[in-house]
Amino acid sequence: MFFLDRNWIEPPEEVKQQLVKLYNLTTDDWYWRTQSNISSLYRLDSFDWFVLVLYFTILGVLAIYGAYRVKQVIDFWRYHRFQPQPKARFAEGELPVITVQLPLFNEMYVVERLLASVTEFDYPREKLEIQVLDDSTDETVKIASATVERYRREGFRIYYIHRDDRTGFKAGALANGVKSARGDLLAVFDADFVPKPDFLRKLVHFFTDEGVGCAQMRWSHINGSYNLLTRLQTIMLDGHFVVEQTVRNRTGGFFNFNGTAGIWRRRAIELSGGWQHDTLTEDTDLSFRAQLMGWRFVYLLDEDAPAEIPVEVNAFKAQQRRWAKGVMQVGLKLYPRIWRAPLPLRVKAEMFFRLTGNISYPLMILASFLQFPLLLVRYNQGYFNLLVFDAPVLFFSTVSVVLFYGSAVWYLDRETGRRRRLLHLPLVMAIGIGIAFSNARAVLEALFGVKSEFVRTPKYRVEQGTDVTWKAKKYKRKHGWLPLLELSFAAYFACAVVYAVHMHLFGTIPFLGLFLFGYGYIGTMSLLQTSSVKRLQHLFRPLAARKA
Repeated sequence: MFFLDRNWIEPPEEVKQQLVKLYNLTTDDWYWRTQSNISSLYRLDSFDWFVLVLYFTILGVLAIYGAYRVKQVIDFWRYHRFQPQPKARFAEGELPVITVQLPLFNEMYVVERLLASVTEFDYPREKLEIQVLDDSTDETVKIASATVERYRREGFRIYYIHRDDRTGFKAGALANGVKSARGDLLAVFDADFVPKPDFLRKLVHFFTDEGVGCAQMRWSHINGSYNLLTRLQTIMLDGHFVVEQTVRNRTGGFFNFNGTAGIWRRRAIELSGGWQHDTLTEDTDLSFRAQLMGWRFVYLLDEDAPAEIPVEVNAFKAQQRRWAKGVMQVGLKLYPRIWRAPLPLRVKAEMFFRLTGNISYPLMILASFLQFPLLLVRYNQGYFNLLVFDAPVLFFSTVSVVLFYGSAVWYLDRETGRRRRLLHLPLVMAIGIGIAFSNARAVLEALFGVKSEFVRTPKYRVEQGTDVTWKAKKYKRKHGWLPLLELSFAAYFACAVVYAVHMHLFGTIPFLGLFLFGYGYIGTMSLLQTSSVKRLQHLFRPLAARKA
């Protein structure tokens, strides 16, 4: 038996023939033992060990989070049939007063749609109060106040509350609204939502149980099929709202209110410390504080509240960055308190994974950077090592993602029988890689205590697949410098793919392709959508003004 060293030089033909005869080799045996480098006897040097130890350490950490994700999938299919039921039902004359709170900041394109939907609730008008909590600094002020006045003349108990500053951002606006709210129950909707008429009636009866502090519905998507980005976003969001939220709520874990499409008990907010604005995810912060106080939450998986999702990548990245940073901030703020609380160990462990999950983004960048050195090292590794080390780790760190999002798609699309969205799962993984730089920056800012303001997600009232007028509207997010870094990594992986092809390392190409597509797509779209907006603004501005 012999093996190929790094400095292998093809021997003369007569020596080759002697070796073939000595070891009873065929021509194919000779090729695979020399050119393909599959021997497990290769001796690693210090550089090899450094790359492999660092890589497998990172992959091992990601695999631990992947194993947790697999457990969530198993728990979902175990508990998804256990639908929550209200303890009792309010008689029609005993329905509680509900105050609907609508926090706004520069939402000129969607505020009328939002108000039209909440005024169509099939809830007794005398038991319904609406607060428009507007911190806007643009034309939204005029549009919102005029729309509120119109509904007041129609007999709605609706109030327009405007602040001159954004102290506390959304949390500050909600806290300000609580001061004057009539209702013991507070429903919250962001500007991009279009709740259905029966929303309040579907949730209100759960509050017959005095221990229930909050109830929420699953998000659905108005414009989920608008473009490739929105199609991938729907799968990413569905994974969270179908699998994660269902499992946490039905297994006794801590469930986080998602900031909208839910109803709070006012007393639960007040006794838990109220809305606070020292994190960017005030909803997650309040949710966990309330559950530490003993309040129970309800989540309806099979009832949905439609919402618009971002159609352009810079807005998508800003939204994901805010969520990543905010959850990490909540972890730093609350996890010590959670650990000391008299909670089951499984709940504490689940909260650890929930609040630290975004650490995967900095690790993903390190793993990305290591791919080319890894190709150089693994060229001298064999299939034996691949099976022993790579397969189990890659299963939990990558296949778990497919199981996680695939379960959400399989569940939601079960009635239609058309599960074509499953074909998008590799691209969902790639997009998760592509936003690594943006989210890693957010995570590091949270860890080092860097403060930033609440960055709103632009809403353009995009509902039809042919609507391109959003490109001429306000509120575009600038791409900054990150796309250049993303594209540089895309070029890096293009070189890695070329090298893998040249060295016949074909098994690595699909994995490298995910990195190439993810960084390339996010970086390219960040630049192209910004430039296309500038080119088309003049053309579409008149049409956009008419639609607004």
